[in-house]
Amino acid sequence: MDEFVTTEMHTGGEPLRIIEKGYPDIHGATILEKIQTMKKTMEDKRKLLMFEPRGHYDMYGVLLVPPDIPSADVGAIFMHNQGYSTMCGHAVLALGRYIVDKGIVKDPTIPETKVNIQCPCGLVESYVKYDGKKTGAVRFFSVPAFLFAKDISVDVPGYGKITVDISYGGAFYALVALSQYNMDRSATIQKIRDAAGATTDTLKKQLKLTHPDSEDLAFLYGTIVTDGKDQYSEDVSWNVCVFAEREVDRSPCGSGVTARIAQQYTRNLIKIGQTRTFEGPTSSRFTAKPVKEVTYGDYSAVIVEVSGNGYYTGTSKFTLEADDKIGRGFLLN
Repeated sequence: MDEFVTTEMHTGGEPLRIIEKGYPDIHGATILEKIQTMKKTMEDKRKLLMFEPRGHYDMYGVLLVPPDIPSADVGAIFMHNQGYSTMCGHAVLALGRYIVDKGIVKDPTIPETKVNIQCPCGLVESYVKYDGKKTGAVRFFSVPAFLFAKDISVDVPGYGKITVDISYGGAFYALVALSQYNMDRSATIQKIRDAAGATTDTLKKQLKLTHPDSEDLAFLYGTIVTDGKDQYSEDVSWNVCVFAEREVDRSPCGSGVTARIAQQYTRNLIKIGQTRTFEGPTSSRFTAKPVKEVTYGDYSAVIVEVSGNGYYTGTSKFTLEADDKIGRGFLLN
């Protein structure tokens, strides 16, 4: 009988299933090579842990692996309903606490402990509030984030012509104002999911993405629907991130708000050091600010600091009996 052990957390309502037992050693010299191994030989394990009856359509998980960047404390492979992602901010915000609490970082410091997490997109430096007894809020510095393309016109079936920006915050997103779908904040999440999903599907057929480091990072991860409030303000800005196979992020989305800050900075709508507050569909909030301009390949990019809180929700032990075919994983949507 197969057995899996996990710790369960959430950030802003977005789940994080941290897999502690059940996977073998993953072959591959780099974290991207390890992901390719998992795609080829371990999809059954991802589906078992992400899909029903143990998970659900919008489940999210992470497997910690040995890093191949010497300065990293751990490596993180993120997974969801479609496969694997290049970056996950909500997971980093939760993992910061988990890594300190589990003693993976030796000799934690007060009032903050530094945790280096190697994500598929690169090294992410995080800082965990720690008073000597309890961990708390986490902030992280993104990989270089940049506006890939702006003002792309696309005809989305069922919604007509809309204009999007493509921005990278560790993953590539299309950014579009909700009003372009002739909707307002009263729209149901399902309607937003459908519109954003249709936009992603259409763009994937038409858009060729490139990344300065690796073609494995050059794919459109999802569409972020926003309130259109891109000009810097102390007011809260709302968005919903629909990623992977139309999965809805309950949080404001850490890599998503990174991409939004990169978009706003490139369009001269925000300055270095100005902090914005972003709200997701559960009314949970992250803060984010551009902290440093950098060059990344051919792009003028920016490092973004994102802050938020992850929380523990429990621990789990899952099993699979050999003759349980349905129990291997399914999705209803």
